[in-house]
Amino acid sequence: MKTAIAETQRRLEIPGKAEIIEGNGGLPKVRVTTTRASGEIYLLGAQVTSWKPAGAEEVLFVSAQSKWQDGTAIRGGVPICFPWFGAKSGDPKAPAHGFVRTKPWQLHSITQSGEAVTVSLLTESSADTKKWWPADFRAIYSATFDKELSLDLDVTNTGSQPLTFEEALHAYFQVGAIETARIKGLDGVHYLDKTDANREKTQQGEIAIVSETDRIYLNTTVPIQLIDPARNRRAQVTKQNSRTTVIWNPWIEKAHSLSDFGDDEWQQMLCIETSNVASYAVTIAPGQQHKMKATITLENL
Repeated sequence: MKTAIAETQRRLEIPGKAEIIEGNGGLPKVRVTTTRASGEIYLLGAQVTSWKPAGAEEVLFVSAQSKWQDGTAIRGGVPICFPWFGAKSGDPKAPAHGFVRTKPWQLHSITQSGEAVTVSLLTESSADTKKWWPADFRAIYSATFDKELSLDLDVTNTGSQPLTFEEALHAYFQVGAIETARIKGLDGVHYLDKTDANREKTQQGEIAIVSETDRIYLNTTVPIQLIDPARNRRAQVTKQNSRTTVIWNPWIEKAHSLSDFGDDEWQQMLCIETSNVASYAVTIAPGQQHKMKATITLENL
């Protein structure tokens, strides 16, 4: 692994802007530093774990209890859920949220346009993935670090049969205090409440987190704002080719049950997940591509 990384460093690094280094647990990551932002993305799961626009505090949350080991998902940042979301239907032994977030991706390219640096990683079907899912696919994930963070997941059906999959960019945001955080942009939207037997409900006004929250908002394409008075800032998520949004906070009891999550960390995080899940799963024909995109911006209140 170290030899392969060293060779990739020489070929793809951008001196002074993007370097491949050992991260937590010795896992390889790309560290990006520009005049407009800094950030990090691990090859494990192609997972962005940091984004800081110049002059701002860290935007993403990563648990202090994360395991940082091959085969285990990193708890926080922006995990990629694919090709299913949550538990796999009919297969309780399959890994939750699919298998791409627990496997190393191949570093595909590092490019620069102005001050923006884009890191692209690739993964595709193999004998290992076909133990869980028989499909042929290729996925390229591109993270562009700049004064905004742009995340593109591009899936290609490389097989001879139609390909159906769920996908989510499971972004964990830092908040100063969950009790005062609010989410705007989903008023009037129908959602499935996973804490209440998946009953369909309708959002009334802003979202306030007052208990365990695990909801799939349906048929929504508009920008979503996370208002964080405790940190005097607003994060906005704008998306393309995404028809669902998942909102998640484990609250007290669920947080205690997660071995890779601190007992009190639920107070400082909130997930807003750009996604296509449940009845909005994607189907593409052989040779077709589907690209889902999320763009995150930050401003002061």
